[in-house]
Amino acid sequence: MKTIAVIPARMGSSRFPGKPVAKILGRPMIEHIYKRVAMSQSIDATYIATCDEEIREIAEGFGAKVIMTADTHERASDRVAEAVANLDADLIVMVQGDEPMTHPDMVDTAVAPFKHDPSLGCVNLVKKIDHEADYLDVNTIKVVMDQKGNALYMSRRPIPTLAKSGFADTAAYKQVCIIPFRRDLLFQYTRLTPTPLEQLESIDMLRLLEHGLPVRMVHTEYNTQAVDTTADLQRVEKLMASDPLLSHY
Repeated sequence: MKTIAVIPARMGSSRFPGKPVAKILGRPMIEHIYKRVAMSQSIDATYIATCDEEIREIAEGFGAKVIMTADTHERASDRVAEAVANLDADLIVMVQGDEPMTHPDMVDTAVAPFKHDPSLGCVNLVKKIDHEADYLDVNTIKVVMDQKGNALYMSRRPIPTLAKSGFADTAAYKQVCIIPFRRDLLFQYTRLTPTPLEQLESIDMLRLLEHGLPVRMVHTEYNTQAVDTTADLQRVEKLMASDPLLSHY
C-alpha cells in the first residue's frame, strides 16, 4: 500500500489561535510534528494541508511539502480529503497539527493493522488516561470501546462514569489523533451528511460512528499530550525537553 501522511493545520483555532506556529523548544509546533512523522518507516510522503499563507511560508521554510486547501472546512478530515484528491495513495494517515509529542513508531503502530485486515477502513490510536485532570478536561477526547476494540462513542465529557468506582479503578482512554483512512473511506466520509453528535461534540470520528461505520482503536504506550491551550504548550515543552527523540532531530 502506498501510504502518505497529511497534517491539517490552520491559524484560526477557537481555543488557541495560531497554535500550529507556536514555538516549542525554539521551533514551530508544526515543524516538530512534520519532521517526526516523516521519520516513520510506514510513510512514503508527508504533507501539511492548510488554508493559511502564514503556515505555508513557515512550513516551506523548514522544508515541508504544503498543499493549500479551502478555508471553509470545519473538520480536519474534510481538509485532508481535499488535500489528497489528486495524490496517489492507498492509505492516508491524518496526524492532527496539535500533537507535537508524536513518535514515528506511533504512526507505524496505527498503520500496521491494515496489512492484516482488508476490511479495516479507519484506525485511531488510543491511550489509557493516567491523570484524573485529563479525564475531566474537555479538550481530552475520551473513548469507550467494544470487546473487539471498536469505538462505541467518543466525548469531550468524562466517560465512562465513575459512579461505582474512583478514577484509579476505572479504565478510561483518550483518543490520540493519528488516524489512518483507506482512501475510499476518507472520500466516503466527505460525502456523508454531518451528524448531530459530531457537531455537538466537535469530533470528526462521530460522523463515521453515527452512520454505522466502524472505527478500530489501537493502543499506544507512548505518552502524548495534545496542545489546546497555552498551558498545554508549557506542559508539553517541559515533557519534550526531557525526551531526546522529541527535542532533537
